[in-house]
Amino acid sequence: MSGAAGSVPASTRPAGAREALLPSPFGPFRVTVDEEGRLVRADFVDDARDGGRPVAEVGPAGSAGPVGDADLHPALARAVAQLTDYFAGRPVTFDVPVAPRGTDFERRVWAHLTTIPYGRTTSYGAVAAAIDERPEAARAVGAANARNPIAVVIPCHRVIGADGSLVGYAAGLDRKRGLLAMEHGQPSLPLLG
Repeated sequence: MSGAAGSVPASTRPAGAREALLPSPFGPFRVTVDEEGRLVRADFVDDARDGGRPVAEVGPAGSAGPVGDADLHPALARAVAQLTDYFAGRPVTFDVPVAPRGTDFERRVWAHLTTIPYGRTTSYGAVAAAIDERPEAARAVGAANARNPIAVVIPCHRVIGADGSLVGYAAGLDRKRGLLAMEHGQPSLPLLG
């Protein structure tokens, strides 16, 4: 597997965490698991250097190096395999354990997002209603989406405006458009439904 490799300073990773950086059609994608093997972060990395190296694993001590799939920490290997399938355009039902840090409200929103099927979208208001909030809580749902620490696996990119427009995505609207188009098997996706 070839792609970008890199790491963030050890001080920004939870103690005992391990991470891998893998290639995606939308730029390098970082995956971080805690010492219990739960996914705590997954995000696009815009400042990755070393673009020609294989996937790298970064251990608790901050050491980094290219590794083969068989050499990855088991929890990372599982996440990397599922994300690799996803980025190849194959429908994936993620089953890696997740442990996002956030408020009770944010965790309720994120839990609901995991029920949105591959290739489907919903609105911020519909998410608010589904978690027993008033539809006016759509902005709070949007704020929770913006703070989602586990992109793609917790699919906040599948939440769109009530009018079908793409609104907000922490990794950028181009990536949101690309992820949705990939899930629909299209080279591009119209903004309005």
